[in-house]
Formats: sequence, structure tokens, C-alpha cells
Amino acid sequence: MTAELTGAERDELLRRVAPDVSLGRGVRMYAFVNLYGCTVGDETSIGTFVEIQKGAVIGARCKIQSHTFICEGVTIEDEVFVGHNVSFINDTYPRATAGGSLQTEADWKLVPTVVRRGASLGTGSTILGGVTIGEEAIVGAGSVVTRDVPPRTVVAGNPARVLRTLSDTSR
Repeated sequence: MTAELTGAERDELLRRVAPDVSLGRGVRMYAFVNLYGCTVGDETSIGTFVEIQKGAVIGARCKIQSHTFICEGVTIEDEVFVGHNVSFINDTYPRATAGGSLQTEADWKLVPTVVRRGASLGTGSTILGGVTIGEEAIVGAGSVVTRDVPPRTVVAGNPARVLRTLSDTSR
């Protein structure tokens, strides 16, 4: 005889949240989420197939859409929108091996990234390590962000280039 699972029980089986994760009040997570060693602020929503690694910090009231990868060294401030399939990079020169052996944490240098309050990252964008995305900036879908984005600026392309600056009245 097989026991029937409730929707909540099934969803719990399909999530992986390590005991070292700090979750704020009212965080919503969907199936197939993998979180370990990270901090997630109050009322943040995390979509399906999202991984957030150790040392990453996600602010309050953020929306992290499905298939997104947030690696170690990424700080996302409050009220940030992260579209579907956004990827962050934290290693400027990634290699599989060092001296003929698989690399360990001692063999590479973490390059931190910051996404400031109220920014929006479009679907499929890639954010390189060492970049700061300014407050309320908008990164267009599919962009590759290779350098800092000023506050309230719209960028797009590969590499991402400034398209315009948002006025005080634009939203």
C-alpha cells in the first residue's frame, strides 16, 4: 500500500534547504529549489529550479524567477527582480584543475557581485563577477553584464551597453 502525499508534503520532498540556510519571515519557495549556506530576506519568492549557494545574500521582498543560479559571493539587496534563467559568475578565470588535480576552494579567488536595491535583471542575463548593478537599474533580457551599471540606467546587449537613463518620473 502506498501513502498519498499532500501537495505541501510533495513540495517539501522536492526542495533541498540545508540546515545552515537563514530564511526570513514569509519566504515562499517552489519545487526543486536547492539552498545551502545562504541568507534570504523576508517575503522573498524563490521559483522552481533555483540554486542559491553558500555565502550568497538575498534581501527582502525579492522575486527570484525559475532556473536561476546565484553563486557564492553574490549580494542581492531588497526589492530586486531576478528574471528566469539568470546566471551569476564568481570566478574570473575558471579552471577544472590546478596542477593536474581537480581544483579545491583554495585554488581560486572569489569575485563578489552586488545588485543594489530595486534593480531588475532580465530573463537569461549573465552577470560577471566583480560587477555592481546600481539601484533601480534595468538589465535587458539576454544581456551579458561585464562592467558596473549605474543607478537608474537601462542596459542591454552582449556586452551590455547603456541604452538610457531613467528619469524621476519613469517606471
